[in-house]
Amino acid sequence: MNTLAATAGAAGALDFRQKVLAMLGLCFVLLMVALDQTVVGTAMPTVVAELHGFDLYAWVGTSYLLTSVITVPIFGKLGDDHGRKPFVLTAIILFTAASMLCGLAQNMLELVLARALQGVGGGMLVATTFACVPDMFPETAQRLRWQVMLTAAFGLANAVGPTLGGFLTEYLGWRWVFFVNLPVGAASLWFVWRYLPAMRRAGTASKLDWQGGLLIAVLLGSMQLLVEWLPLHKPLWLMAGLGLSGLAALAGLLWWERRCPNPLLPLDMLSHRSLAPLFGLSLLLGGGMFAVMYYAPLMFQGGFGLSPNQAGLLVTPLVVCITLGSILNGRIVTRVRRPTLLLGLGLLLFAFTAGALGWVDAATAHWLVAALMAVGGLGLGLLLPNLTIFVQQSAPREQLGVATAMIQSTRMIGGMLGTALVGVFVTHRYVAGVNGLPAAPQWLGWLRDPQILLSPDTAARFEQLTTAAGINGGVLLGASRLALVDAIHLSQWLVAALAVLGLLLVRRVPHVELRDVKTKTAVIHD
Repeated sequence: MNTLAATAGAAGALDFRQKVLAMLGLCFVLLMVALDQTVVGTAMPTVVAELHGFDLYAWVGTSYLLTSVITVPIFGKLGDDHGRKPFVLTAIILFTAASMLCGLAQNMLELVLARALQGVGGGMLVATTFACVPDMFPETAQRLRWQVMLTAAFGLANAVGPTLGGFLTEYLGWRWVFFVNLPVGAASLWFVWRYLPAMRRAGTASKLDWQGGLLIAVLLGSMQLLVEWLPLHKPLWLMAGLGLSGLAALAGLLWWERRCPNPLLPLDMLSHRSLAPLFGLSLLLGGGMFAVMYYAPLMFQGGFGLSPNQAGLLVTPLVVCITLGSILNGRIVTRVRRPTLLLGLGLLLFAFTAGALGWVDAATAHWLVAALMAVGGLGLGLLLPNLTIFVQQSAPREQLGVATAMIQSTRMIGGMLGTALVGVFVTHRYVAGVNGLPAAPQWLGWLRDPQILLSPDTAARFEQLTTAAGINGGVLLGASRLALVDAIHLSQWLVAALAVLGLLLVRRVPHVELRDVKTKTAVIHD
């Protein structure tokens, strides 16, 4: 395939069949990444029950997000300068290989490391896949019409992901949650290699800001370790070292990015009147969304005693309604007089769901829990695409790609920090609740690790030993479940409070005019 300049003329050289098949390849890529995001949360309680190491529960998610957020801006820039197809192909191979390593992991540390490698591939895919669409379809209205194919792939992954994760975990084993990426990755690789055009911008490539990337990695890594290790009473010198390294990386990043001719993190965008509140909203949303998606299944399985399949069915309405909300948003966002009001509505709906999750218990009807999750999904469906649309509408044309990458990156950073902070809070609150139980220390030692609530075999062994000692182990397990539910309840109320706080940022978002975009479905996913 000849290398083409990414212009309207070059895009017009593609015939309809190649456009369809190229978009189909991108759909398979999105399906793979979206499936991975939706099935892993449902499987995690079972994973930690088998591999042990509940202290690394949050790391399975945050290690992926940490490496993703570092690679997104780097490969977004490389894709701009050298064309996206080689990086899409490399990312598919890396993501698929890392998925196999995740499925073969023998302990939680191996899984965390494999997820970090998978995050590199995921970040490359996020940085390059979505940018392929405007390369092929430079005109806004045409691009948004073709975007429906990606919306359909995203919707399919959301519709089947949680249920598929629960089914695979319960009947084939949790490893198949990762192995399912292998056939999808093979299909992605074939279609992208065969049909995606190799397009690149005309002109000389600018030098990549590797120094900025390294400083961002040190800053985020230090923050992540500090949040995770602070409650574990690690040595003071280690905590102080992490804090100082993070501060030094932040100071160095601010100094360097102001002087770098092609900064990886343009500081002027962070102070941009229109963009700054959108980045702040994305940060809050990432933290809240991932906290719900990772810890609601833990509450359903560890707290309520549901099976992975049952928990997956309860989470499914959330992710399905993200797609439905996005489609609804595409119908109305170009027609309403003040599109930014949709951000406020989305936050209120999501805050309602998070607050309600802090109220439900094992006796709550499943249909009601599913309905509450659906409300939150509709809220996210109004938030996720609009943040991208508003950023792309507000950013200077020459910084469009960087602004789009930053809205994705801030959501990932929020997810990374939110998942870690909620994990620390839930663990601390749960252990405090267990320590208050009227039982001998040797039995409390069993209960301090929540994985006993996720492993029927371990729970049965505990009951057998306590019964032999003349103690009702079932009562202690029930009290431990209540302690876990209480901890997750409080964490979800904090998420709801953050969502309400986001309304203050919505008020700072300037008016965005979209009524000139003529299209039936304006759905953009970030």
